[in-house]
Amino acid sequence: MSSLGDNFDQLWQRLRYGRGLSHTGDDPVYYLVFHPSEMLEVKRRLRQWAAVLKKQDWTMETFSMAEVIKEIFEANDFRDVWLASEEDKRFDAEAVQQVNKQLESALVDEGTLKQRLADKLELLVGRTNTVLFVSDIEALHPYLRVGVLEQQLQGRFTVPTVFLYPGIRDGKTTLKFLGIYPADGNYRSVHIGG
Repeated sequence: MSSLGDNFDQLWQRLRYGRGLSHTGDDPVYYLVFHPSEMLEVKRRLRQWAAVLKKQDWTMETFSMAEVIKEIFEANDFRDVWLASEEDKRFDAEAVQQVNKQLESALVDEGTLKQRLADKLELLVGRTNTVLFVSDIEALHPYLRVGVLEQQLQGRFTVPTVFLYPGIRDGKTTLKFLGIYPADGNYRSVHIGG
């Protein structure tokens, strides 16, 4: 298994020279794949990686899934119901499932999460030597996988976008989100590491 440093170096080479010819799509989307046990280390290295990019006259923009999901949930009308249900002693597995479906709906059905990422990408239109790092992808569990967002935003990635992906690589194009989901090959992006 390669190190995070080596994987970032490989990513940096890809960012500098582009994806090249690809049969999977033209969007500049990359997944920096790392073992779920390395999530904290990746968060620690973000500042270091931003400094490396800055030395090369690149700018790192960030988009935290955890922060955006928190904002969406806090603004949702059902928030009080969700919080009250946590304190209810009769709260069982079925109730947890219902609450999770409502939370998923707030993110997916209403298109809120996708729109927030699309808005961030729109702000970056025309910015050369800029890369967007999407972090805290683990916050999507158990609501959805990031590949769904990637597919929905196909054609709208205005700058190279790097998803910091906690998971396990299973072959060249297949990933296991958090190492617990079934292998999924529905990603159009370039995978580095894992």
